[in-house]
Amino acid sequence: MKHELVLVLDFGGQYNQLIARRVRECGVYCEVKPYTTPLAELKAMDPIGIIFTGGPNSVYLDTSPQVDPEIFTWGVPILGICYGCQLMAHTLGGLVTPAQEDTAREYGKTTTYYDTACKLFSGLPAEGISWMSHGDYMAKVPEGFALVGHTEMCPNAAIADEARGFYGVQYHPEVNHTENGVAMIRNFLYEVCHAKGDWTMEDYCRSAIAAIREKVGNGKVLLALSGGVDSSVAAALLAEAVGKQLTCVFVDHGLMRLNEGDEVEAAFAKWDITFIRVDAEDRFLGKLAGVSDPETKRKTIGEEFIRVFEEEAKKIGAVDFLAQGTIYPDVIESGAGDAATIKSHHNVGGLPDFVDFKEIIEPLRMLFKDEVRQLGRELGLPEYLVSRQPFPGPGLAIRIIGDITKEKADTLRLADFIFRDEIAKAGEDKNLNQYFAVLTNTRSVGVMGDGRTYDYTLALRAVTTADFMTADWARIPYDVLDKISVRIVNEVQGINRICYDITSKPPATIEWE
Repeated sequence: MKHELVLVLDFGGQYNQLIARRVRECGVYCEVKPYTTPLAELKAMDPIGIIFTGGPNSVYLDTSPQVDPEIFTWGVPILGICYGCQLMAHTLGGLVTPAQEDTAREYGKTTTYYDTACKLFSGLPAEGISWMSHGDYMAKVPEGFALVGHTEMCPNAAIADEARGFYGVQYHPEVNHTENGVAMIRNFLYEVCHAKGDWTMEDYCRSAIAAIREKVGNGKVLLALSGGVDSSVAAALLAEAVGKQLTCVFVDHGLMRLNEGDEVEAAFAKWDITFIRVDAEDRFLGKLAGVSDPETKRKTIGEEFIRVFEEEAKKIGAVDFLAQGTIYPDVIESGAGDAATIKSHHNVGGLPDFVDFKEIIEPLRMLFKDEVRQLGRELGLPEYLVSRQPFPGPGLAIRIIGDITKEKADTLRLADFIFRDEIAKAGEDKNLNQYFAVLTNTRSVGVMGDGRTYDYTLALRAVTTADFMTADWARIPYDVLDKISVRIVNEVQGINRICYDITSKPPATIEWE
């Protein structure tokens, strides 16, 4: 079944993925394409609407991204955002100039007034805060366009040629800071493009299973399962589609969180697939002995993962397909859907070239992370797998500062479990995006009972974030932190001091290594 499609034409905007996510949240399927995509290819996709993204350039410069004016003759509605708005004005005969002090160089939250008779703002408040980010000004709008939105400084915050279905906004409706922004996008989709809204995860799940069955036929599929969200949902989707034709190799490097290996194995027990769990803890810890440099740790684990996977693959012999849990942001970031340039995306390192397979299959390559989680629920994966927070491929290796031993890994595993357990009991897990413990390399003097101790300091890290690009340290209630601290010091041997990391990103990163 073919979904109705909206195209997001990318002119280098930082929010391009966010626009696409918003469109899909409104029940309409959409894809992001670079502005350099040949017009014939775009037309063949038969979109019901097109959205031009923002971008850092000025349209009047010879070097800035342009669009073939023919796109405006298709009779397909177009919404231009920021640079996209100015590009539309510039291409259709308007005039865009650098903003002067009195002509609206606007950044950030700005009170904006809307003409609610315009389809874009139909049924919405006539006034609201919008998120502006532009240093250029439309001195003259093209013929046929009306001014449908303004601010104190800018008479043309939104323009519309309703007869042709062309709309332009100088602000970013896709970001949370813009009030009713998503409702404006929804109006564009439903009022202007007349979308039916046929994009649901239930429907996608059905059609993806059918497509995989058709592609795989009676071939054999091999998947390296890390236990992360992406690889787990890819495995579940393939299991549902081709059952025993699927072999999952789960390499347990001994640096997972408490009981995690067993949880991953249990999650796949309901499907009739070949599930190979390789207990490689000794191997990995042996390779990591004495290694304390974070980059060397990552590299060592990545390389060893490939060796182990390769050995298992050799036992299986030739397969038809190697499956990977690549998701849509990876595709967009690596050249918007060109399968040849896609980064080999496995969260422990590249996959081996020498496994004997004919073709790579990427069943999640058109889904965003939140959609992958939805699909996992649709497939009946347990919530602890589907909603798990990001966990680095090298696992606890980069949360143990300095060299790694089994004792340290066991100590951190238990401390990290207590931290997560108390956060969940306090109901704080709903407020946090990522939280974990770090075993530092610092030892300090403490007192336990009548004796002195000389044990490790444990750091706790918890952040809130919308996109993991920036993050704020989480304000966990003191009484909850107190409970966590008391439990860890009492229940975990080798730790006598707890610190809480109150640094945001930037300047710090979320992980310590």
